[in-house]
Amino acid sequence: MENRSFDHVLGWLKSTRPDIDGLTGSESNRISVSDPNSDEIVVSDDAVFIDSDPGHSFQAIREQIFGSSESSADPAPMNGFAQQAASMSETMSKTVMSGFRPSRVPVYTELANEFAVFDRWFASVPASTQPNRFYVHSATSHGAMSNVRKDLIHGFPQKTIFDSLDENGLRKLPNYVVVEQRYFDVNLFPANDDHPSHDVARGQRFVKEVYETLRSSPQWKEMALLITYDEHGGFYDHVPTPVRGVPNPDGIFGPDPYYFQFDRLGVRVPTLLISPWIDKGTVIHEPVGPRSTSQFEHSSIPATVKKLFNLKSNFLTRRDAWAGSFENYFSLRDTPRDDCPETLPKVTTSLRPWGPKEDSSLSEFQVEMIQLASQLNGDYVLKAYPDIGKSMTVGEANRYAEDAVRRFLEAGRAALRAGANESALVTMRPSLTSRIPVGGHGNYQKAY
Repeated sequence: MENRSFDHVLGWLKSTRPDIDGLTGSESNRISVSDPNSDEIVVSDDAVFIDSDPGHSFQAIREQIFGSSESSADPAPMNGFAQQAASMSETMSKTVMSGFRPSRVPVYTELANEFAVFDRWFASVPASTQPNRFYVHSATSHGAMSNVRKDLIHGFPQKTIFDSLDENGLRKLPNYVVVEQRYFDVNLFPANDDHPSHDVARGQRFVKEVYETLRSSPQWKEMALLITYDEHGGFYDHVPTPVRGVPNPDGIFGPDPYYFQFDRLGVRVPTLLISPWIDKGTVIHEPVGPRSTSQFEHSSIPATVKKLFNLKSNFLTRRDAWAGSFENYFSLRDTPRDDCPETLPKVTTSLRPWGPKEDSSLSEFQVEMIQLASQLNGDYVLKAYPDIGKSMTVGEANRYAEDAVRRFLEAGRAALRAGANESALVTMRPSLTSRIPVGGHGNYQKAY
């Protein structure tokens, strides 16, 4: 899921679950960190719909965590959220300091009460979406500090957990699956990724659908579902982000002008663990090892997959070797539960006052999605590539992405019919002329 902090989504669960490290209602930030007389914004539980996108660049997050560009404080004061938000708009400070009362997120409330909630799970890096997603899959961003579209198109060289699974013969889909959301907010299929300004009620319905589908499966007793968020999206969280003892994964530093060393984590994010092997009302705090400074963060996912499936491959980087893993929570019971709810609460009320706006311009993340889609249909080779998506509306972008995926799948099926093996690469070109074999390795090039 996208761009929400723990306190923003789950912090107010503490009102009925004191075992969760959430909000008491006394937490606050001042509009100016350096002025003790400036207005103080106290946390509230009245979050409903957020129309604009709070700051979550590396620079914005640094100010949110430390209150300035100086990042040496330990523990991190977490006092700059309101200040940074105020630099964006007059109302943004109140927005980022607000959270959802449990009744507004009934699906998460039920899952937290029925299964496990992590209250010390952090983003892997204090940056935006893609660097953190890289850590989910490869325990490093290979130096990426932002959503660098050019680099994404050319690809990154690091090994992924999917490579490790393949090396160990676990090639079937049911072993490990990442479920994606809808990112373009259109009338027929509204976005359900929770990214501002999308309707969080849609995200609740999406999670409900996924859970109930798994719960009704004959394989339910062999399943586990982890729900987490890429990063905090600029919303307040009171738990200090870890700033000491975090290993750089691979010795690579970030680009100028910051040369970030990847030696501290991002802000805490909502994370839930669902399985019939998990006891009701479980709260998972800090991990026990493998190091004294280990934390739960996105690299915990490949670390757990390695241990859960007993993969013989090495850890991907120093980061997943360090990160806390959670496979032990599946072995605390002798038998799976038989009282897991078959359905979750219905979400009948939208949290925003209007429906999708298909004529809206794209967010930075959505532009990036379109430029990635251009890799599938071959448009990335065009001179216009750097501007692909920038002038699209949400509706146009959704159609473009769907068409790109369709054409790529068609090309793959055509290559198989022409004799390519299943591991062959399909290279796309912008205009359809022919399909020709590439080299002598079973690769096929579809000329678009």
